[in-house]
Amino acid sequence: MTGDGMAGNSELMAKILDGLDQAGQIALSWLLSPAAWSQFGLLALSYLAARLLTARVLPIVSKALTPAEDKQGLIPTALRFGLRFLPLILPLLAYGLTALGEEVTRSLFGSGDVIAFGKRVFLFLAARAFVREVLRDPFLRLLGRYVLIPAAALYAVGLLDDIALRLEETVVALGNIRFSVMSLIRGMIAGSLLFWLGNWSNRQSADYIKRQEELRPATRELAAKAIEVAIFGAAFLLLMSIMGIDLTAVAVLGGALGVGIGLGLQQIAANFVSGIILLVEGQTTVGDYVELDDGSAGTIIRMTARACIIETVDGRWVVVPNDNFITSRVVNYSDAGKLHRYTAEFVVSYETDITLVPEIVEAAVLTLPFTLQQPAAPQCELKAFGERGVEFGVEFWVNGIDGLTDSFISGALFAIWKALKAEGIEMPYPRRVMEMRDARGA
Repeated sequence: MTGDGMAGNSELMAKILDGLDQAGQIALSWLLSPAAWSQFGLLALSYLAARLLTARVLPIVSKALTPAEDKQGLIPTALRFGLRFLPLILPLLAYGLTALGEEVTRSLFGSGDVIAFGKRVFLFLAARAFVREVLRDPFLRLLGRYVLIPAAALYAVGLLDDIALRLEETVVALGNIRFSVMSLIRGMIAGSLLFWLGNWSNRQSADYIKRQEELRPATRELAAKAIEVAIFGAAFLLLMSIMGIDLTAVAVLGGALGVGIGLGLQQIAANFVSGIILLVEGQTTVGDYVELDDGSAGTIIRMTARACIIETVDGRWVVVPNDNFITSRVVNYSDAGKLHRYTAEFVVSYETDITLVPEIVEAAVLTLPFTLQQPAAPQCELKAFGERGVEFGVEFWVNGIDGLTDSFISGALFAIWKALKAEGIEMPYPRRVMEMRDARGA
């Protein structure tokens, strides 16, 4: 440790000892002063009066603020929120009555140090009740426990101003940037509160937007993203202002970030811009069933700034960068409409009278519950004369998407199998003819 550091610590220790000595002298003077004893009496009287008033006021206020259990809406929610502040009635009433007693004491004795100290103690009790009984959020309760309550305790004993001044005079240098310790603490507290508030307001606004079913899903997603960027951008700028940082430094940082994006973050920037384009155009949105150029297919369940998350029919989640939806071929079955045409292929033997097959198969497929007659009835067509037999395909329209499970095609093939079996038509399996020659006759 350097000599300056040791000198600073010695000076701080001397101030603490001097403060303790002064506190002892003040306590001794209070014990020997009739004015101090009268102030102690006023403190006790204020506390007892506050308890009596609380016992009478609390049931009335509680009954007035308690809505019916079945009532919902803005006003009942606000009333239920107000019920959480009832534990503050006692310390705040004691604080108010003590403040009135302080005015009386100063007018009679010209001094009110004891009762002023009691008033600060009641304020500390109010802060402790606020943290313990009012705050429900774990983060806010943690912040109150380690910031608000210690600050209220220091204020009660009269040390808050001295410690704040000491922290303000202590400077931390980071290159050419200099901060006081107090500004860093203030920035950390303000930043925590601002970004908690931003996260909370972002959740509330996102939930509200998602409930607006008259808007397109793409519009809802775009609005939620825009509000999120606006909220956290405003929180960041406000934090910079609270910490006293010149916003021109932020402009320089933005320029450096732009260079970084141009050099090393091209793909991330491309995915971000592609995500904005997808949300603005609305051609691909949450709930659509899509098939990518590489054969991946599934339902879009989430769209983020960087990628879309697709859930396949077997429950797997596939993360697809937004850039793929812009630069490659994507089939959007949901955006194309609800009606889709599928083809079920089958083979019959060469011994079959193939002129009978189309009528049998078309009638069998038409009986299926998902087969439509519009825009066209099932149509069986001859495809080819293959190695195993005569190849056919029946085309039919359905209302829905078959997906990877092939449920529509599977149902059609079952119906074709049953219909052909009922008519005695054979569906062949692969055959090979082997010809054996006598080597002596070759």
